[in-house]
Amino acid sequence: MELLNLHRIVDVTAAEGPGLRCAVWTQGCSVRCPGCFNPQTWTTRGGTLLPWPDLAERVLAIKGVEGVTLLGGEPFDQPEPLGAFASAVRAAGLSVMTFTGRVLEDLPPSKLLEATDLLVDGPFLADRPEPSRPWIGSVNQRFHFLTDRYDESIFATPNRLELRIATDGSVELNGFATTEVLEALLEGDHR
Repeated sequence: MELLNLHRIVDVTAAEGPGLRCAVWTQGCSVRCPGCFNPQTWTTRGGTLLPWPDLAERVLAIKGVEGVTLLGGEPFDQPEPLGAFASAVRAAGLSVMTFTGRVLEDLPPSKLLEATDLLVDGPFLADRPEPSRPWIGSVNQRFHFLTDRYDESIFATPNRLELRIATDGSVELNGFATTEVLEALLEGDHR
């Protein structure tokens, strides 16, 4: 059984795709986009190794999520174990959204691609920010509706930024903040 190399897991988030989701960041990225939001995920060192069935068990025990979002790092650097994981959670009724810095046309066939409902592809281009579509960083990135689970109605979802402060004082941030989101937070609108 292949192990997953993971950077971080957020059990429940509204900032990483449609609806409430479990977000899973992989450790290791061969794409390495300049200006990346998560350069700490580039190296394969420092991650947590976990058998994919253990992650599936954890995710399926979470109440109230409609799916899983796989981010990076680069999920397609681990297509076999992530594909097995994604197939298992989809078989249990959850959706799978996957981000990649590659383009769909360059992805080889894989179990991960087969188990993905919604794919966001393309490298992050820091000089071409995306002001209107949710969850993505640059205008070149594309949404691919690989199943009928989602459609373009998801574009009405606003970007969100989530801040978690643990009891030990550590701070975790996830999501994507546009100027509009930051201004709303400063004004006390916590949508």
